[in-house]
Amino acid sequence: MAAEHTASSPANNTQHRAWAMLISITMLNVIGMTSVLPVLPFLVQRYVDTPDHLAVWVGVLEAVNALCAFIVAPLFGGLSDRFGRRPVIVIATLGATLGFLTFGIGGSIWVLLAGRIIQGITAGDMPALFAYAADITPPKDRAKRFGLLGALNGIGFMIGPALGGLLAAVHIDLPVFFTAAMAFIVATLSFFFLPESLKPESRTSKLEVTQLHPFSAFKKAFVRPQLRGLLVAVILVGIPFSMFVNNFSVLALDELAWTATSIGLLTSCIGVLDIVLQGGLMQLLLPRLGERGVMIAGVIAQAVGLLAFALVASVLAQPWLLIIGALTLGGGQGPATAAMDGVLSQQVGEDEQGWVAGVIQSLNSGIGVIAPLLAGFLYATVAHSAPYWLGFGLVILAIIVISKAPFASPSLRRSRIPGTSATATTAATSAEAAAATAAHEGSAE
Repeated sequence: MAAEHTASSPANNTQHRAWAMLISITMLNVIGMTSVLPVLPFLVQRYVDTPDHLAVWVGVLEAVNALCAFIVAPLFGGLSDRFGRRPVIVIATLGATLGFLTFGIGGSIWVLLAGRIIQGITAGDMPALFAYAADITPPKDRAKRFGLLGALNGIGFMIGPALGGLLAAVHIDLPVFFTAAMAFIVATLSFFFLPESLKPESRTSKLEVTQLHPFSAFKKAFVRPQLRGLLVAVILVGIPFSMFVNNFSVLALDELAWTATSIGLLTSCIGVLDIVLQGGLMQLLLPRLGERGVMIAGVIAQAVGLLAFALVASVLAQPWLLIIGALTLGGGQGPATAAMDGVLSQQVGEDEQGWVAGVIQSLNSGIGVIAPLLAGFLYATVAHSAPYWLGFGLVILAIIVISKAPFASPSLRRSRIPGTSATATTAATSAEAAAATAAHEGSAE
C-alpha cells in the first residue's frame, strides 16, 4: 500500500497543480476579457456620427471578431487534440495580446476593426481550457466541474467590468491595455507553469483537413443524435444572450444615460450572482433536478430577463427594471450552459474532447457573428425593444427543445431512486452508459 501511495503521489501532485493553474488562468483570462465590456461603446463613439451608427458599429466589430473565431475554432480544437492543450492556449493568448494592443492604439474605426480581427483569428483559448478541464475530470463529475469553472468565470466577471469601469475613469483607453496585459500574463503562466493534460497515447494520430472546416465539424456533430438536440439548444439560448451582451451597454447609455462605471458595476453584480449560482447552488441542484432540470430553470430565468429588457426599451425605462433583467438573464445563463457543456462532453470519447469543445466554440462564434449584427439592425431600424422580444421567443423554443432532447442526467441518476435498490440504480446507469456508447460508435461509423 505504501508503494502504491508513493507511486500515485506525483500524479496527484501534478493534477492538483494543473487545477490550481487552470483556476488562475481562467480567472485572469475572464478578468482581462470582461474589463473592456463597459467601455466598448464609448471607445467606438469617438469614430461615429449618430447613436444609431454606434449600435451598428459595435455590432459589426463583435461580428467580425466572432466570424474569425468561427472559422478557426475547429482548427484550434483539432490542434489541441493532436498536439496538446498547452500550445494552443499559449498561441491564443499571445494573439489576444496583440489584438487588444492594436485596438487600444486605435486612431480610426478601421484600426479597431483590425484589432478585433487579430484577436478573432487566434481565439482558441477557451475551448482548449474547457477540454483541459475535461481531460483531468472523471466524466461523471464534469457538469459539477464545469459549474465550478463557471463560478470562476463569475468571479472574473465580477472583477473585470468593475475594474474596467474604474480604469475608464482614469482614461477611457486604459481598460483595453489592461486586457492586453492580462492576456500576456496568461500566456506566460501557461508556457512556464501549466502542465500538459492530454497524454500522448490519448491524442489523435492525425489531423484530417476536411474535419477542421467549421461546416464539416458541424455536420459531423449534428448527425449524432446524442449531440443534435443540445447543440440546437445552444443556438437558441446563445443568440439572445449574445444580443444582450452586445447591446446591453448601448441600451443603458441610450435609455438611462448610464456611464461606463455604472454599467461596469452592474456587470460585476452579475458576476457575483454567477458565483453564488454556479459555485454553490448548482452543486445542490444537480443531484435534485439533474442536468436537464438545471438547464430548463436557467433558461426560464433568461426568459424573465429578456422580458424585463423589452419593457425597459419600450414602455418602462426604469433602472430597477434594467437591473432585474440583467441579473435574471445573466444568472440563468451560467448554470444552463455549464450543464449543457457537461452533458455534451460526456457524449464523446477522450480523444474528441478538444473537437467537441471546438464545435461548441465555433457554434458560439457563429452566433457571435449573427447576433450582434441582428441586434444592431433591429435596435436601429425596428425598435430598441426588438432584439429582446425576439430573444424571448427563442428561449421559449429552447425550453421545448431541452425538454425533448435525448440525453440522460448523470448527476440525477447517481442519487438512489425511492423504492429501488442501489444495485438496480447502478445497473440502470450501466445500461444507459452502454446505450450511449453504442450510439456514439454507430454515428461515428
